[in-house]
Amino acid sequence: MVQMYTIAGRQIGSHVLAMITLSTIFGTTALFASGGSKTKKLAQGPPINASSSEEESFIKDFLKSAETR
Repeated sequence: MVQMYTIAGRQIGSHVLAMITLSTIFGTTALFASGGSKTKKLAQGPPINASSSEEESFIKDFLKSAETR
């Protein structure tokens, strides 16, 4: 027989509690292990503090050429 527990006025079997516990643990682990979007991480970078628009465009072009290598 299965051990029954009364939770919130309902009888719940020990095997059901075990399945819920394991599902919660593995589901949470999978959620946190998947991480965030890689494109979002790559899109963010340090701000470009250029003194002129010409310098800013040079930095952007240099970064684009460095990414293709």
